[in-house]
Amino acid sequence: LLVAAAKRRGGGVVVRVACAAELVARRDDGDDGGDDGDEYDAACARGARTGLLRERTADVADAYYAKIGAQLCYHAEQNAKHSPTFPVVFTAMHGVGKHWVARAFDTFKLAPYVAVAEQIEPDPDFPTVDFPNPEEGKGALALAFATADRHNASLVLANDPDSDRLAVAERRARGWTVFSGNDIGILLAHWAYTQYKQRHGAAAVPNDKLLVMNTTVSSKMLKAFADAEGLRYEETLTGFKWIGSVAIAKCRREGLTFLFGFEEAIGFMLGDACFDKDGVRAAAVFAEMALHLSLHEQRSVAEQLQYLKEKYGHFISNNRYFFCYEPSKMADVFARLRTGGDDGGYIRSAGRFRVEHIRDLTTGYDSRAANGKATLPVSKSSQMITYYFTNGAVVTLRGSGTEPKLKYYAELGGADPVATRAEVNELVAAIIKDMLQPDVHGLVPPPSAGGDDEDEGDDTAAVAAAVDGAGGGDGGGAASAGA
Repeated sequence: LLVAAAKRRGGGVVVRVACAAELVARRDDGDDGGDDGDEYDAACARGARTGLLRERTADVADAYYAKIGAQLCYHAEQNAKHSPTFPVVFTAMHGVGKHWVARAFDTFKLAPYVAVAEQIEPDPDFPTVDFPNPEEGKGALALAFATADRHNASLVLANDPDSDRLAVAERRARGWTVFSGNDIGILLAHWAYTQYKQRHGAAAVPNDKLLVMNTTVSSKMLKAFADAEGLRYEETLTGFKWIGSVAIAKCRREGLTFLFGFEEAIGFMLGDACFDKDGVRAAAVFAEMALHLSLHEQRSVAEQLQYLKEKYGHFISNNRYFFCYEPSKMADVFARLRTGGDDGGYIRSAGRFRVEHIRDLTTGYDSRAANGKATLPVSKSSQMITYYFTNGAVVTLRGSGTEPKLKYYAELGGADPVATRAEVNELVAAIIKDMLQPDVHGLVPPPSAGGDDEDEGDDTAAVAAAVDGAGGGDGGGAASAGA
């Protein structure tokens, strides 16, 4: 058994095994959460004395970098020649990424990144940011932008403190664009597919044996891309324990070749070096991709994203959350969603929008299935309902498993991005007013946040106004596309 990471959670730990996928099931042996640090240290000492415990970090790291270099680096010579004139700024966000990302860049023959000096060393106090999470957008990346300005760099990469997530920003004519997790996901998926096919040519496995995956709350643009290219697509529950476990099972049982998986919360899994999200190899891959696009397509990252949207469809997301500090109120919201309809069943409309199908992964109900049963795993201890609207929109409402939040994820695909964005914003406003009813249930909106993508526009004001006008409180729970 290789324990690559362990975190205490009450009486249990999260354990990763040799295949490097987080175990789906955890064992809780009844520990009351007391301090067992002395026991742990003593056990390590005994293991070292007996030879049963060995330090394998260097061995694992060598194998990891050898694999990602062979599997995911496609243009080493080009990287070595041209990356010195294509500076990339990197921030570790006061975490552990400094050494590991530097080595990934070296493995890909990329020039060393430009470090955000104030954030590159580990510091558990995170002194330069309010929240050490690059998902927070421009606020968390302010020092990275300042560093990029000084070094004339157009690309910023950011890990979260434990380096398993990747955020990306690019300088545009009107300022910095921070890409959403869904944006980064489709960019990396297309890159992984096209580069694999170019490298392997006739020896490549058939497209229907190439596997791409994302979670149920992530963009359906990945499915549209997979359908268009004839790839195998799988949807999983949220969390990389599901993406990793399903990927392993599908590859072993069905002979598939895994290419890429992601979730909208800036988590990405490229290739099979380890079946978990990984901001280290994602950073090197993204840097190589951006350089290649600049040299051979004369495109920025944002221009490549626009090209993919025009090819596969404009999928506009509106994702955010409300704070819900009392579990009983969370239960009340979802109880009403299941019993507040005109017929005493599920609510099936929001404003002018009508629900065609419902999947409830708390109860196991799925109206799309002939037998009415969901195919994805069901958990009675967590709240999660997905609505499929007649206009093609998909909306998921779920309670966070780690924070006091009720999250919503809304997405609509269409040919006209302006009209699609307006429609998904109107839908979210109606869901907040008719389904969530924040004033009635004591849901607290987070601080307002504007859109990060200059091309997507700032939808916060539009949705907030729609909610406010409908009598749904201050509307602060709505956010812009990709926020």
